[in-house]
Amino acid sequence: MVNSYDECVGDDVSRKLQENIDSLLSKEKGTVYKDPGGRINVALVYPNTYHVGMSNLGFQGIYGILNSMRDIVCERVFLPEDKDIDEYVRTHTELFSMESKRTLNRFDIVAFSVSFENDYPNIVRIFELSRLPLRSSDRNSHHPLIIMGGVCAFFNPEPVADFFDICFIGEADEMLPEFLEVYKSSINRSEVLKKSMTVEGLYTPRFYSISYDAEGKISGRHQLENAPESIRRRYLKDISTSKIMTPIITSETEFSEMYLIEAMRGCPWNCRFCVAGKIYNPPRKKDLQAIEDEIQMALTRTKRIGLIGPSLSDYPYIKDVLKIPEVDFSITSLRASSKSAELVSLMKCHKSVSIAPEAGTERLRKVINKSITEEDILYTSELLFSGGIETLRLYFMVGLPTETREDIDGIVNLVKKIRNVSAKGYITLSISTFVPKPFTPFQWHRMETLTEVKERLKIIKKGLLPVKGVKVFHDVPKYAYMQGLFSMGDRRVSKVLEVMPKVQDWIMAAEEAGINKDSYIFRKREFNEILPWDFIDMGIAKQKLWDEYQEALSSHIKR
Repeated sequence: MVNSYDECVGDDVSRKLQENIDSLLSKEKGTVYKDPGGRINVALVYPNTYHVGMSNLGFQGIYGILNSMRDIVCERVFLPEDKDIDEYVRTHTELFSMESKRTLNRFDIVAFSVSFENDYPNIVRIFELSRLPLRSSDRNSHHPLIIMGGVCAFFNPEPVADFFDICFIGEADEMLPEFLEVYKSSINRSEVLKKSMTVEGLYTPRFYSISYDAEGKISGRHQLENAPESIRRRYLKDISTSKIMTPIITSETEFSEMYLIEAMRGCPWNCRFCVAGKIYNPPRKKDLQAIEDEIQMALTRTKRIGLIGPSLSDYPYIKDVLKIPEVDFSITSLRASSKSAELVSLMKCHKSVSIAPEAGTERLRKVINKSITEEDILYTSELLFSGGIETLRLYFMVGLPTETREDIDGIVNLVKKIRNVSAKGYITLSISTFVPKPFTPFQWHRMETLTEVKERLKIIKKGLLPVKGVKVFHDVPKYAYMQGLFSMGDRRVSKVLEVMPKVQDWIMAAEEAGINKDSYIFRKREFNEILPWDFIDMGIAKQKLWDEYQEALSSHIKR
């Protein structure tokens, strides 16, 4: 085991990697450096680049929480940029942390924070660059304990479950202290794993085995060593007490030099496609005093403050917050309403605002339970443009359940109507492909075919091409289907991830791994089928979700 950074990355080429890290560190305010001696050493890993990871409030918040504990030292690790990966490989350098430049195998705990399914291949790449065995069963007491938290751990950790020793089912700021007490009181890895079963919300995948029937569907989940049959999701009851804050300010993020503050967690609306609206419920609002105190603390470091929440126009104190002087506020996307337009008027010099109609017709918005009307959208757009915004960003999806070409034409017509109510400014469409998500009413639904999705995108782009001041951006459908595989997948999908470092194309990797991707992506599921995530108790009855799914389908018939 190496004892110093110089022994690990000592040649001239490897020093370039150190210089790249030091360049990023030099632009940070709030970086924590602690002596690792006598402390539990945690490597906090975000499976994407620095720019993406440092824009994530949850990741930053856990870094701050861990480093606020006297007996913990937490350092950050990110997926290197492509050019840097080449340097790591060429110089046989192991991936190392930012703060002390130590390799991951010199930490006690390696904690992954995973927010997006399409980052799963990056998890495998990080293991590879760190020279750590990928599967938990191949690691021993000499390896770090490797754990997973973040949004993806909430709703379906199964595609990567075999890679991790423990998964956090729920909000880490609620259960992290309990886990650390278990870790401190245990004499070895085996004891940590067994004791973790007693902490609500902690899931230890190795204590469960899965069986499948002749059709390839899950036939049963089997507990070992008295493991609990289900894992109840944990959540923080009062987010005013949350210690999730922004410890580090830097220009090298999506929100340059901005301090992020969480105003709400959970959403009062019930959009049927949205997993965040389910797994973060019940909706919780931070007290005004708590936000005011955090803003005053943030102002000692920056005037740029971003308010985070799924529906900030529903935050009861939003006007009070936006009236605080000497602050350059930024807010996440708003609901289409006159109230949202009024909020934008309180933010001086705010040039861009996002709203999410999601669908182009009233009928389809009813199917997905998006409770806004065309009148709401047009009225809000007019108010926003007359209020001086330069760019209106509109979020839509294609491939939604029951969607027809008529609904796609509806997107084109709606944007034209928005353009007609105001010739000012620019309109930017961001279009994503619908992906079914666990714990939503659409978890049983299949994805639309690639050919049809491409055709629908083509119709939108062609229809809006002549319209002045309108730009259309969309995701790469191919990667939406990869997301669908990882979102709806079971443990067998991990074989695809194992192959991907050799075969970059995920479709070819699935073929080589012997995984029938279509059975996950294009197969409509039945109510009595065991779903990979059914062992998680999200506090939502499966029957209730099914009833809502049937209601969505019947509202389509009643058109």
